[in-house]
Amino acid sequence: MHVKNYESILKELDTEIAIKYIKDNFENELAKKLDLIRVSAPLFTYEDSGINDDLNGIERPVKFDIKSIPNKEAVVVHSLAKRKRLALARYNIPLHKGIYTDMNAIRRDEDMDNIHSIYVDQWDREKVISNEDRTIHYLKKTVKEIYGVIKKINAKTIKKWPNLVNYFPKNIEFITSKKLLKLYPNLTSKERELEYAKTHNHAIFVLGIGNKLKNQLPHDLRAPDYDDWSLNGDIILYYPPLDDVVELSSMGIRVDKDVLLKQLKLSNKEDRLNLFWHKLLINNKLPLSIGGGIGQSRMCLVMLNKVHIGEVEASIWDDKTLSFCKENNIHLL
Repeated sequence: MHVKNYESILKELDTEIAIKYIKDNFENELAKKLDLIRVSAPLFTYEDSGINDDLNGIERPVKFDIKSIPNKEAVVVHSLAKRKRLALARYNIPLHKGIYTDMNAIRRDEDMDNIHSIYVDQWDREKVISNEDRTIHYLKKTVKEIYGVIKKINAKTIKKWPNLVNYFPKNIEFITSKKLLKLYPNLTSKERELEYAKTHNHAIFVLGIGNKLKNQLPHDLRAPDYDDWSLNGDIILYYPPLDDVVELSSMGIRVDKDVLLKQLKLSNKEDRLNLFWHKLLINNKLPLSIGGGIGQSRMCLVMLNKVHIGEVEASIWDDKTLSFCKENNIHLL
């Protein structure tokens, strides 16, 4: 955690008003741009369904039993990547149309800092694509559309609150995780993102996350059964008030049958093929898709020039965070 001489441009009540303004406008514009329909989403699911995502493979979901359903345990969702693909099939969503929803989650193993909380809120979206769309070109096109919506809402927000500073560069640049490693072989993956984004003053999309690189480490960990590791990535923004990068979105073209089998084998997770969701995919019962999440609070943090995620979302914090925020004039919601 670090910040210097901070004073929020918007006070707490104005911040709440601005958060709603950003969320309402972004949701509507994203749906219009990507041709998405809003749907409901679960907060929890059965543990043995295979629907919940384990993200980088080590996070522990929050589990609980249910009085009326003995001998079953439920887990709070980590993300809705698999659930959304089920919904595409269930609602018979046509080609090049999709769905979006509000996703709320608890990530109990998250380390708390300026941009990380155990509470997660994001827009989750999923769109039906064809086999011909499973390309880098289609992925880049979608990233540019999403970034264009972000820029549009940021401009509207600044027009409404003119004292706010625009921290979103005009364009987004694409760079592979392989190239980042080649440029900065002695840095960690997060240090590579920061160095490149800061030096080039760009928003960047880091392509190809999950597979091992030449240093025998992945750029970041990804579960093997939702994104195709060769057709995915993260939208990363350099944010001067924190002198750090903020990941706004993790997204990708989803696995097909062949990629699922390959990535499960690489991860030694082939036992998942016995799960409900994975059987559906193997038997071609789920549509090909592209999707991802867009962090609501992180977007609000940057657009509203905040320095701590707790200024734009209500959560609980450890003593270290509470002390730091008190000392630095940071008002948590």
